[in-house]
Amino acid sequence: MDQTTLIGLLAATCTTAAFVPQVIAILRTGNVDGISVMMYSIFTVGIALWLSYGIKVNDLPMILANSISLLLAISVLSLTVFKRWQKKKNPCEESQIATA
Repeated sequence: MDQTTLIGLLAATCTTAAFVPQVIAILRTGNVDGISVMMYSIFTVGIALWLSYGIKVNDLPMILANSISLLLAISVLSLTVFKRWQKKKNPCEESQIATA
């Protein structure tokens, strides 16, 4: 493996791993108040395009990083939309939990 590929893999690992704490925080707390659906929507499309580009140019670090990042970004986006939909559907549920 050449040095350029190694740098790419290390960079990909760092930027991809940055999503993991957000996914874990949402799964643990259920709190999605600070998540921008518009930002994550645009970002997810961007990652999908970068993945397509990486496949087209056959760049392993780009393919690996963007595949995993896409899954994590879709997770954050899906959880955010689902939690907000759930909150709208059952607005009293949160206050019932707090008083129990």
